Amino acid sequence: MPESPLSDQPDEALMLAYAAGNATAFDVLYGRHKGPSYRYVLRHCGNAAHADELFQDCWLNVIRVRASYVPTAKFTTWLYTLIHNRLVDHWRANGQAHLVSIDDDDDTATRDSVESIAAPSHSEPAEVVEQRDVRARITQALAALPPAQRDAFLLHQEGGLSLAEIAEMTGVGAETVKSRLRYALAKLRGELAVLREERS
Repeated sequence: MPESPLSDQPDEALMLAYAAGNATAFDVLYGRHKGPSYRYVLRHCGNAAHADELFQDCWLNVIRVRASYVPTAKFTTWLYTLIHNRLVDHWRANGQAHLVSIDDDDDTATRDSVESIAAPSHSEPAEVVEQRDVRARITQALAALPPAQRDAFLLHQEGGLSLAEIAEMTGVGAETVKSRLRYALAKLRGELAVLREERS
């Protein structure tokens, strides 16, 4: 299938084109951001069924508010603000959010959902097992982080947002975000160091 001429357009131009009625622009935007935004949602709520529902709500919200979109910030900042706010509503409605290890989940739908958007994996069995172990340990380490640190880390890694963008959307100072990221990275690196020691 030939590549859309819109594929080279920046996100903000695509969203404006979509707001003006170009449905193909939305398809390109969705294709770019569905994987990272779904992983961001899933890693916060840990349940594929809830993640699917929240993910659909988030993108339906993008559709609903398209006419009022103004590119005052990067599209990703705007998108993850919508998603973040939807997650906050979910947490409030349910008391709390928690993460589970995808690799420990018996729900085949959860595994299939994650695997369908994961980066290409190598076919060597030993490497696949090692990667699965590493993913499981990182997921467990993420789940153990305080929510504010986990959120900052996921916004930075999955959303690609800068410290300033995370600070603006979460309503804290850039130094606070920097501190949260530093603590999160230190804990995750510590978990990987333990894993390396176990394998040596």
